[in-house]
Parts: sequence; C-alpha cells; structure tokens
Amino acid sequence: MLRRGRRLLRVRRRLTRAPGMLTGWAAGVAATVLEAVGGTPLVCLRHVVPEDDAEVLVKLEGANPTGSYKDRMAVAILEGARGRGALRPGQRVVEFTGGSTGSSLAFVCAVLGHPLSLVTSDAFSPEKLRTMRAFGADLTVVPSEQGRITPDLFVRMRAEVDRIAADEDAFWTDQFHNNDALTGYAGLGREIVEQAGGPVDVFCAAVGTAGMLAGVAEVLRAAGPTRVVALEPASSPALTAGVGGPHRVEGTATGIVPPLLTDGVYDEARAVEEDDARILARRLAREDGVFVGTSSALNVAGALAVAREAGPGRTVVTVAADTGLKYLAGDLFDLG
Repeated sequence: MLRRGRRLLRVRRRLTRAPGMLTGWAAGVAATVLEAVGGTPLVCLRHVVPEDDAEVLVKLEGANPTGSYKDRMAVAILEGARGRGALRPGQRVVEFTGGSTGSSLAFVCAVLGHPLSLVTSDAFSPEKLRTMRAFGADLTVVPSEQGRITPDLFVRMRAEVDRIAADEDAFWTDQFHNNDALTGYAGLGREIVEQAGGPVDVFCAAVGTAGMLAGVAEVLRAAGPTRVVALEPASSPALTAGVGGPHRVEGTATGIVPPLLTDGVYDEARAVEEDDARILARRLAREDGVFVGTSSALNVAGALAVAREAGPGRTVVTVAADTGLKYLAGDLFDLG
C-alpha cells in the first residue's frame, strides 16, 4: 500500500499543479447549459489496479449534462453545421443511434430550437430511449434480433434515416463521417493533458464511430509520445479479426471499420471479453465507487491489461463514456 500511496500522491500533485483547471462552467456561471459540456473529472483508480501495474486514470464523462461524452460531439456537430449554413434555423435534424448520441442530440436540439427525429432500436437501454423522448425527440424504434446488436440492425436503421431525411427535408448529422466530431473530442484530449499535468503513456478506448478515439489521439500525441490502443468486444472483432458479430456492448462495434478510424489513428487493436467487462462494472462500483455501464467497463478492462504490461511509473488513461444510471433497467447490476 505504501508504494501505491506514493503513486497517488504524485498524481494529486500533478493535478494540483495543472494550469487552467477552472475552465468552462467551473470558472463561473454558464450563459447556457451548452457551456456545461466538458470540464469532467479525471480520477485515479485505487483498488481494481494491482500494486505493481501502471497508474490507470479514468475520465468521468458521466458528469456531462446528459451523462455522456456524446454531449461534446453533439454540440460540435450542430454548432459546426449552423455556422456553415448547412443547418438552417428551425430545420429538422435526423440520426440513427444506439442511445447516448440520440440523448445528446436531443439535448442540444432542444436548446438550439431544432425538431429532431431519431432512429433507434429495442436493443438499447430503455433509459436512453426515454431520455431522447424527454428532450422532445420523435423516435422510430427498429426491432432487433432478440435484443442483440448486429451489423444488419444498423443497415435497417440507416434505411429509416434516408426515408426521414427525404420526407422531412431533415439535416442528417451523419455521425460516422462527420469531422466536426473530432473538434468536439479534441476538447476532451486537451483536458486530459491539462489534468494529468502533461503527456500520458497510453490512451485506450472502445470504438463506435471512432470520433472520440481519433479526436483525443491527435491532441495527446501533439503533447508527447502516446501509444493509442483501440478496443472492441471480442464477440464483434471487426478490428482484430475482420468480422463483426452480435453483442450487447452499447455504443461500440457496429460490425465495420468506421470511416473516422483512418490510418495512423491507433497503434494497436485489442478485443475484450464482454463478460469480463460486465463483471468489472460491478467491481468498479463496489471497490472504486466508479459507476459505469458495459462499454466504460470494457474501456477500463482494456486499460488494466495495458497497465499490467506497462508496469510501474507509466500512466494509462481511458474514458468512462457515461454513467451506470443509464443501465439500471437491464441486467448489468441485477445480482439477484
């Protein structure tokens, strides 16, 4: 415990010395709730990380207004489109989504005054669908195959988007190809560098659209040498084995290599067992007080594996994409 205590003290000193920590909403009163996006905590895991492994730091993106890092992307995409004139005042917006993107788009559209149509599925948590509706979005729910996320599901959801865009003259945010997302996630990367007190050794995260991994990686590498590891569920190993498959890790692994995951974005891809992530989600809550869903636990599982190899004196950073509050209706925390 003494060695771990010294390492934690080093982290605390770095965080204390980091300049400009009070940015955005933390510096004063926000003019609108959109300014509450970002400025999330970076915390050091104490109990789930073995004593002689590298430090594992986790960015708690559940502190964003809708409880997800997707808020960053939604603000960047919609404000970027409005700034270019691609999105007219009051024009309808449309997207297909597994949940968190939809909640974030609904939140930002509500503030900016855009009606929103979202195409989603019963494969995703009911909390997320209810959140979309709470912000005023119109939902089209595409049925899944026994509640599983499959490549075919996204094909059918995309077909509904095309129909709505044509019938309603709607602006499609096209999250899988939209480079404005990188701008939004670059802010997350700058916060990591600032809060960690400088460059980090490794950054790892699961891939959905890949916008977060790409946006953060560019910033971290500009600050210093950083190894970037792309993660995916082992049940849908498009990056590591070239094939997709059914899984239950929301927000990840659509069965394709996403267009934003261009050459050079990552140094290595790794597959993580979904069951291991689900077990770790429960451990994180009970041992470190970090309350997250399956995709975030998969990120931490990947980070723990990398930290074991990197050894003491190194720093591994990952992201808790959202909060465990979005997964209480499912079986993730159902321990009987």
